[in-house]
Amino acid sequence: MHQMFAVRGRQWRAAGDDARRRAIDEAARQLSDLERREGGESALFTMVGHKADLMIVHFRRTLDELNEAEHQMAGLAVSDYLEQTTSYLSVIELGLYEASVPLYQRLASEGLGAHSAQWQRAVDAELADLRRKMTARLFPRIPERRYVCFYPMDKKRDGADNWYRLPIDERRRLMHEHGVVGRRYAGRVTQIISGSVGLDDWEWGVDLFADDPLVFKKLVYEMRFDEASAAYGNFGTFYVGIRLAPSDLAKVLAP
Repeated sequence: MHQMFAVRGRQWRAAGDDARRRAIDEAARQLSDLERREGGESALFTMVGHKADLMIVHFRRTLDELNEAEHQMAGLAVSDYLEQTTSYLSVIELGLYEASVPLYQRLASEGLGAHSAQWQRAVDAELADLRRKMTARLFPRIPERRYVCFYPMDKKRDGADNWYRLPIDERRRLMHEHGVVGRRYAGRVTQIISGSVGLDDWEWGVDLFADDPLVFKKLVYEMRFDEASAAYGNFGTFYVGIRLAPSDLAKVLAP
């Protein structure tokens, strides 16, 4: 869950020094606890530009826990002076083109009909094995990097340019080329992809974490030229922020 907030400046300035100090101290304590939370933590960012002043990112194991995090934020005194401008809900996922295509081909060669009971059991077993091997990638911690870039995106569905009508082998090829570009930035950027089909207005959310914000521009620009993005990518609003320690909240909320 990404939550974006704008500060209600007039009300915040009118609150008085004591009320502001109490609200900041309470929020800093709560956010510090959530930063250290096991099984899914939260992180605070101060945003650059007019789209929001603050962003809080919550990683949790369940939807119920995300809802609890929202209520925790809403229950803070400082929330009386914040307006939530938008939010984004998604679930971290891994691309499985490289694993699923060979699996489907093998099951077809064994004479198993697609979506039959035997076929489904084989697919479920393969997915369970992949989950065990990829737990760290499915349930990561929020990277300890200074800058974040978040944006949602879709795959195009426009006449002949319809990603979902492409054969799976073609989609696999395009995503492999797309991944090659990303791997060139290994070590400089940490990318977390989350799926939001059926959960929010776009199909995916992308988080990029880096210690040099220019890497965001370079990576996204280079990816615009691979076919998966050039022909089939639609991009939403970009949000860029700087990691903020809860103890420094007073610095960005100075009246």
